[in-house]
Amino acid sequence: MNNVPDRLSGLSAFVRTADLGSFVAAGKALGLTPSAVGKAVTKLEDQLGVRLIQRSTRKLSLTEEGRMFHERCRRVLEELDDAQESLQRMREMPRGLIRLSSPVIGQHVLMPALPAFLARYPEIEFDLDFSDQGVDLINDGADVALLMGPIPDNRFMVRRLKPYRHLLCASPSYLQQFGEPKAVSDLMAHRGIGFRFPDSGRLYEHTLRRSRSELPVRHNHFMTCNSLEAVREAVIRGIGIGCLPEFLAKEQISSGTLVPLLTDIIDVIDQFSLVWPSSRHQSPKIRVFVDFMARHLFASA
Repeated sequence: MNNVPDRLSGLSAFVRTADLGSFVAAGKALGLTPSAVGKAVTKLEDQLGVRLIQRSTRKLSLTEEGRMFHERCRRVLEELDDAQESLQRMREMPRGLIRLSSPVIGQHVLMPALPAFLARYPEIEFDLDFSDQGVDLINDGADVALLMGPIPDNRFMVRRLKPYRHLLCASPSYLQQFGEPKAVSDLMAHRGIGFRFPDSGRLYEHTLRRSRSELPVRHNHFMTCNSLEAVREAVIRGIGIGCLPEFLAKEQISSGTLVPLLTDIIDVIDQFSLVWPSSRHQSPKIRVFVDFMARHLFASA
């Protein structure tokens, strides 16, 4: 039992490195130098007798053993965080206003989780700003942001949420009129509803993932929208085929209003991140919000 503290510090270093993608970012989150984080991970690997992270000059990537170990370690550390959080709540209940920025689509992610959070932390209030015009955490005065895609820069603390899927969908009426695509190559003969990012105007490209290969899915874009809700509505109305986040299409798929297509071929995985200025990472209200959302959003995905 004498090496338990060292083992826990090694687990923390490994999980943070896996979450954030580098020893530098993990060191900032843990208050350690990148070298100290790297040594802690190496020591953990030596204790386990297995390589967890592949190092290269370009990037770090988890091995197969590392991915399995990461998920289990994350749960262990979350349980420890829960225990510490429970003790802290006995001493001080987090309170105050959280200013949160998010793309408009984020309301479908956040709103279902907020009642449980507010029941647990009744003295926390929210000012929610949903906009697709981009988030400037520094100048807008937001405490935390829910973001899709790349993180603005390394001045921010980042907590990646559990991944979610995108599904290629069509309505029953569209399939009755135009037929169902049986292969990816069939999509070029169909009416595609494309999503265009509101801030950059860039068209979202689906990715075909089969085994370890990744290829873009070519789609004939009959219509483009800068709103995923509009894409969903167009697909429901039978205008064409569109790629939608599973959380946005789940209810319609359950009711039969939408039909998922090519699910055995197309596998599109995406991920939200919670981001906040590094100078605020010690704020109790931000800490409990980030920890709660990281555990509960997409928990059933």
